[in-house]
Amino acid sequence: MEPFDVLDVGRMTMIQDPTGAVVALWEPRSHVGAGLVDEPNSLCWNELATTDTGRAGGFYGGLLGWEAAPQRYGEIDYTVFRQGERMKGGMMAIAPEWGPVPPHWLAYFAVEDCDATVAAAAGLGGAVKVPPSDIPGVGRFAVIQDPQGAVFAVLRFAPA
Repeated sequence: MEPFDVLDVGRMTMIQDPTGAVVALWEPRSHVGAGLVDEPNSLCWNELATTDTGRAGGFYGGLLGWEAAPQRYGEIDYTVFRQGERMKGGMMAIAPEWGPVPPHWLAYFAVEDCDATVAAAAGLGGAVKVPPSDIPGVGRFAVIQDPQGAVFAVLRFAPA
């Protein structure tokens, strides 16, 4: 989508990376974007699942100046995107056991209790796509689909 103005608050565009994931880019004007992050019930992480981490890492590095820093969390190869010392998001390969999942970005929201949030979402008509699971050294997460079909993740950070 070509760049367009969002009233006087900013300018945005939608792009599709070379692996097929779609993401919006934001140029702030009177609204800088998320004013609260990393607190309960706010955005805390963005993650790319893709079929080609090398190609995607090179794309976002060239486009946004992000450095792709590969790491290992237990059995999972994971890449953290950094810009200087700041973490900007993460990336992982789509595993074959996920089935026909297309490349995509997933937003994570911080919560105080992952299991209680998943139960509340199910009670409100949501579907659990990935049940609450622990990531050593990170916390407890789950992936939820809301009643309209939007998919997002929730994360209870591990104690510091």
